Amino acid sequence: MDKQAKLKKILKALKSVVIAYSGGVDSTFLLKAAVDTLGRENVLAVTAKSETYPSREFREAKTMAKRIGARHKIIHTSELAIKGFKNNPVNRCYYCKKELFSRLKNIAKNEKLDYCIDGANYDDLKDIRYGRFAAKELNVRSPLVEAKITKEDIRKFSKRLCLRTWDKPSFACLASRFPHKSRITREKLSTVEKAEEFLRGLGIKQVRVRHYGNLARIEAYPEDIKILLAPGNTKRISQKFKKYGFLYTTVDLEGYRTGSMNIPRIMV
Repeated sequence: MDKQAKLKKILKALKSVVIAYSGGVDSTFLLKAAVDTLGRENVLAVTAKSETYPSREFREAKTMAKRIGARHKIIHTSELAIKGFKNNPVNRCYYCKKELFSRLKNIAKNEKLDYCIDGANYDDLKDIRYGRFAAKELNVRSPLVEAKITKEDIRKFSKRLCLRTWDKPSFACLASRFPHKSRITREKLSTVEKAEEFLRGLGIKQVRVRHYGNLARIEAYPEDIKILLAPGNTKRISQKFKKYGFLYTTVDLEGYRTGSMNIPRIMV
């Protein structure tokens, strides 16, 4: 049985679902597969709008849900109000996901839908994902993991389905821009969002602005680093980032990569 057939079989067994839907590559593909398999009336996409979720991503989530023809519910959450979250511990994502999945479970109950599911994929098992601990505690299913569907598979399948998210850069919430144990505030989250939007305006497709107090560390694809260092851009970026409160702006020569905030800081 191929992976898409296996996913369809898993979804059929679930009968009706609430999907934690961010509008990213994984959850958009899962939403499309669920609607095609179970029918619109048996699927509800739920997006949590909060201070850690960029406005750009929220707009794209609404657009894609509408294109798929899915039922879409918006809820409002505040991660900064969750005890333990804003101090940014290593297991920060556990607190966030536990709050989110608890909300989704209540929605599923009220809507008389059988299961809550998320868009975790098979590659996610290679890394420590504290949010998955919350998913297991609350019996949130991950059909893409169960079908052993990887990120590469999702992009390939999404392209066949004409989902424009097929080549969308990977996304992580804005809280991931801060070193562990550094306090997260609404103002800092807003600063990171504005800084990344500015850099996208220069033509950079994938970017992270890592926040170290008065210093910003920019990660971009290696081929896009030349845009950051282009004549005129270095000064523009530096001046703009100073307005955002960064005294120093650096470019990470290793480029964009996941998990870079998990590397311990070296003190010299």
